[in-house]
Amino acid sequence: MNATFQKVETQMLQGTLQLTRFGFEQAMSCLFPVVIFASLALTQVIPLPLLPRYDWLLLICLGMQWWMVRSGLETKDELKVITLFHLIGLALEVFKVHMGSWAYPEEGFFKVLGVPLYSGFMYASVASYLCQAWRRHDIQLINWPTFWLVVPLAAGIYFNFFTHHFWIDLRWWLSGGVVLLFWRSWVAYKVGDSVYKMPISLSFVLIGFFIWVAENIATFFGAWQYPNQADMWSLVHLGKISSWLLLVIVSFLIVATLKLVKQKQPE
Repeated sequence: MNATFQKVETQMLQGTLQLTRFGFEQAMSCLFPVVIFASLALTQVIPLPLLPRYDWLLLICLGMQWWMVRSGLETKDELKVITLFHLIGLALEVFKVHMGSWAYPEEGFFKVLGVPLYSGFMYASVASYLCQAWRRHDIQLINWPTFWLVVPLAAGIYFNFFTHHFWIDLRWWLSGGVVLLFWRSWVAYKVGDSVYKMPISLSFVLIGFFIWVAENIATFFGAWQYPNQADMWSLVHLGKISSWLLLVIVSFLIVATLKLVKQKQPE
């Protein structure tokens, strides 16, 4: 009986240590997003001189990005991926603001068509998290579909964010395509010396949900504003989870494709 209790106690201790290690590595992977949220909160309650709040947020993001590369927390290849996401996100922001989906009501010198440049870093921070987590957990893809199916699906999801304003919304068809394409796909990740596996679709859902939670925090601190939040902050509609889920899928597919292309290149 004592041996059984000792075995259970040992397993619980090992599980706690693994969970703690996983949490620490996830926290380190989220360093860029955490700085963005902390900056949103602090600049909301502590007015900064000389420049509007949006411009200070841009300077903070630029400084953080420089430090991440300078300190070695991000590689130059990862910086290229993050820059790509900044441009992709900024293009989407300009279009969505133009269509009235949300707004940036505060003043700022560094704005493009009503969109502050710091907003691109919120998309880039998702890429930063994916790149960091990929490296820290030694991500391996199992039964990953062919490049010729993944790229059109990612492109279709991204462009649907634009075209659904003028045509039918294909998000549920595209979501069905994701389920079919990745039905047999898994992601393997390391925590210490142990390897774990998860259905890749489940990882999409989990990341999408936590980004929706982060979106509520961001809008609470005035990162941007939905029409129903103009008079008073309210919870972001649950339907937005589907949008973030699809955006996470696009982000993951881009990062995964670039990682696989990089692996196939000769040293």
